Amino acid sequence: MILWELFSGFFVANILGYGGGPASIPLMQQEVVNHYGWMTNEQFVDMLAVANALPGPIATKIAAFAGYQQAGWIGLIVATLATVAPSAIAIIILLKVLNHFKQSSVVKGMTLLVQPVIAILMIQLTWDFSHVSFDSIGYWQSLLIAGIALLAITKWKVHPALVIVAAFIYGGVVLPQFII
Repeated sequence: MILWELFSGFFVANILGYGGGPASIPLMQQEVVNHYGWMTNEQFVDMLAVANALPGPIATKIAAFAGYQQAGWIGLIVATLATVAPSAIAIIILLKVLNHFKQSSVVKGMTLLVQPVIAILMIQLTWDFSHVSFDSIGYWQSLLIAGIALLAITKWKVHPALVIVAAFIYGGVVLPQFII
């Protein structure tokens, strides 16, 4: 039963996650945290932070971690396949169809109008995760880190990966000195 749940949970999240990893993260959170209860929201945030610090696609790392946590190596394989195989097949078929009709106003409208939905999903995910951050390290610390990260990425043009690594180091070295 757990293998079927792993497959269906990650299959649904990744088939509907138009736009790749960032778009599928809120859907995965819904499945992993709210629907199946495999993790708490705090555990999901921690897992996402580690997954973001590692190279490679985020969706497969989330699936691999949750799959392994729930059913060992076979769970890892099932969840990863549910994440990768259907999306790969669907994208190959979809790209062939879209390429054939790329000048169609319907296709152009579909691709343009899905962007605001993805933006709202990301805003909702940020809102949910901000509560975890506020509860664990406080409002001022969270806002300071978010502000510095925003400035680093937008104004100083620091690569997002370096910002993530800096936050990782800050969280591991500096932050434990303040949180008792």
